[in-house]
This record gives sequence, C-alpha cells and structure tokens, in this order.
Amino acid sequence: MATKRSLAAKLGVVAGFERPDAALEQYPTPPELAAHVVHLADLHGDVDGRTVIDLGAGTGMLALAAALRGPARVVGLELDGGALATARANERRVAASAPVHWVRGDATRPPLAVAEPATVVMNPPFGAQDGNRNADREFLAVASDLADVSYSVHNGGSREFVEAFAADEGGEVTHAFAAEFRIDAQFDHHTDAARDIETEVYRIEWS
Repeated sequence: MATKRSLAAKLGVVAGFERPDAALEQYPTPPELAAHVVHLADLHGDVDGRTVIDLGAGTGMLALAAALRGPARVVGLELDGGALATARANERRVAASAPVHWVRGDATRPPLAVAEPATVVMNPPFGAQDGNRNADREFLAVASDLADVSYSVHNGGSREFVEAFAADEGGEVTHAFAAEFRIDAQFDHHTDAARDIETEVYRIEWS
C-alpha cells in the first residue's frame, strides 16, 4: 500500500473550481485531507475491490484519491456540469487505473442503484449558507441508503449531531477525528487571503 504522503503528492495535480458557487459551498478538499480520509478507509478494507461513491464530488479530489487505491470502480456524483468537466480532466492528470464514472445529478436525490457493498466518501456542504441549511444531514441520509460504510467531512462541533443522526438511521460512528481545512479566498465575503477552519471526519457503519 502506498503511503498517505505519496497519495497526497499524487493528488497535488487536481485542479479546483474554475467558477465556484458560494450557494453550493464549493470549496476544494485539500489533497492532504483527501489522502488522510482515503488512506484510513483503505486501512479498514473499505476501498480495495469495492464500489466507492463520492457524493457531491466537485472536481473529483476524494473520488480520485479512492481511484488510486484499487477499488472495483468509483462513481463521482456532482450537480455542477462545469465541476464535472474539471473532474474528468483531473482524472487524466492523476491517471488512476480504476474505472471512474462521472454522473451529473443531485447528491441528495441520486440517480444511482448499487447492488454490491459500497463505500461513500464525501465532503458535503456544511450548511453555512442561508439557503443550504441542514445540507450535510441530507447527504448523510443518502449515504445511509447507498452504502454500508461512509466517510464524511463536517464542520467542527458536529459530533453530537452526527452520532445522533447515525443512531436514528441504525448506524454507528466507529471513528472520528479533527482535521484542519484550509480555505483560500474565492468569494466577495472572504476578507482573509486564506483561513484554516476546524473540521471533523467521521466513519459510520450503516446497518
């Protein structure tokens, strides 16, 4: 198995959003964080030979990280057509050997049916925008339907919510850790050149 550091280095070529949409909370996942999440998933046997689904794939950072770790296939589901075009270009840059299928659609109403065991990896909207409240709740609901295990990135201070939601859906949080998420200025309301925000990553087993 390649190291987490080497995985992050390979993901360094992944381009971000050309025209990010603030309403969709389109912030690129840092390669180091994507490598950390997928490396953990691989260590737990949740990638190799499995179907991996990236809900709200954006420009493909998490999907492509998984594609570099020997899954049966990867599905990247994204609503923004421009982001999907960038994701396809990023796939060529990364040169992953696993098949990657890019699907345009709403991650909260996915046009997918998965028969085999699947793993969801996702960096959902945190619900910070006025019109996007509870967005991460909707993504978790889809993960509970599609997958038997999921890895998701959430805003800091989300543990009580995530654990309660998982329990209500018959799931269980098995791992949780804090992670820094650097956001570069890309919208008018950003006043700093870059900001590190506190995030949390959760592994959930769904029954």
